[in-house]
Amino acid sequence: MLLDTASLYFRAYFGVPDSVKAPDGTPVNAVRGLLDFIDRLVRDHQPDDLVACMDADWRPQWRVELIPSYKAHRVAEEVEVGPDVEEVPDTLSPQVPVIEAVLDALGIARVGVEGYEADDVIGTYATHAPGPVDIVTGDRDLYQLVDDKRGVRVLYPLKGVGTLQATDESWLREKYGVDGPGYADLALLRGDPSDGLPGVAGIGEKTAAKLLAQYGDLAGIMAAVDDPASVLTPAQRKRLDEARPYLAVAPTVVRVAADVPLPDVRLALPRAPRDAAELDILAARWGLGGSLQRLLSTLRESPVE
Repeated sequence: MLLDTASLYFRAYFGVPDSVKAPDGTPVNAVRGLLDFIDRLVRDHQPDDLVACMDADWRPQWRVELIPSYKAHRVAEEVEVGPDVEEVPDTLSPQVPVIEAVLDALGIARVGVEGYEADDVIGTYATHAPGPVDIVTGDRDLYQLVDDKRGVRVLYPLKGVGTLQATDESWLREKYGVDGPGYADLALLRGDPSDGLPGVAGIGEKTAAKLLAQYGDLAGIMAAVDDPASVLTPAQRKRLDEARPYLAVAPTVVRVAADVPLPDVRLALPRAPRDAAELDILAARWGLGGSLQRLLSTLRESPVE
């Protein structure tokens, strides 16, 4: 099970009241909410391995160099060396280091790789994992990794993590008319304002899906642009032709990496905390209460070795 950790703690932050606080009055709604999420996911799905995938770089320069607008609207502060500062709610930012410390003390694998987003870490694990993979995320971009043959699916939270949309190829085809790899082509054609991706002017989701159904993939569509005998409308041909500079680089930006240099860490779900003493200190300092105790109980009762 691969967790898109930031996606989940953002959901926890907005889903759990900020009246949930540490003894000193600091909000810990994202921390406790994420622990509750992990507890529910482990109880319901009993994964053998669990990885909390992190954004070591939420806006990698190699993506920005290709499409400068990539996530530009979410930059709070530009930094000369290292990742720019992302715009995050004031009371969420201080909770992220607490989340990281608690995961580490629990012994839950936490993986981020310099120069890459959590999506890329997830993509690499999902591509090379020997067995079935569940990806838990509120980010539809990761639908591109769905692969029935390899048992890779996306569990998309609809309400907390108790109600999850299990996204497989049949669901994708019914909803969007594409398979997993086709979703990346669909996304880059239609664009995504939330990621600063312009897309192709005049090509919305339905048109993109129709073109992909007709021509197979982005390469097939662009071959049709160059083929005077193809049945593209004059407007479609013109818009796609004008978008060539964008379409030449967009696949590299939109498709998650599958070759991230992953660290050698233990991925197995822990039965007991890695550092019980440190976890006790964190629990007292941040008032983690029942959220932590429930997760510890679930981990102890987990059938994995």
